[in-house]
Amino acid sequence: MTAEEIFIKFSADKLEQLHGHIQDCIGRLTPEQIWTRNSDNENAVGNLVLHLSGNVRQWIGSGVAGLPDNRQRDTEFDARGGMAPAELAELLKTRIAEAAGIIRGVPAAQLTKRITPQGYDVTVLEAIAHVVEHFSQHTGQIILLTKMLTSEDLAYYQHLRGSGHALGSTLP
Repeated sequence: MTAEEIFIKFSADKLEQLHGHIQDCIGRLTPEQIWTRNSDNENAVGNLVLHLSGNVRQWIGSGVAGLPDNRQRDTEFDARGGMAPAELAELLKTRIAEAAGIIRGVPAAQLTKRITPQGYDVTVLEAIAHVVEHFSQHTGQIILLTKMLTSEDLAYYQHLRGSGHALGSTLP
């Protein structure tokens, strides 16, 4: 595989892996917990899911694939409920399936093409890297919130306990 092909595959696979963690977290939380905030300066899991869904659609769907950009970013953070956990899970599932498909379909030669998602002048490669990094950052927040709200060990890296080895895993 070329470096470009490795980057494209890793990026799509990583989004799907992180998406799986978020889906698991949503499944562990009650509707009330999904929208719990300790203060107005914090985001609930529901807000973060809405935000990730909007960001992925804007940067990958619109920025990379040229789909219409109808994102209303402020509403992602203003929401205080209104969507059940299953609805949030389905929305994110749809967005990630769309984005992973778009990323996997990017020809290597297009990675240096300039685009302007959210008004930023970036290459397609930079847009994909931004989305994976951004998605990873908020996945960590959702995992932390889920641990705090449920007092559960989510055991995502149980396979590393004791041996320190990933036992054949392809993604860290």
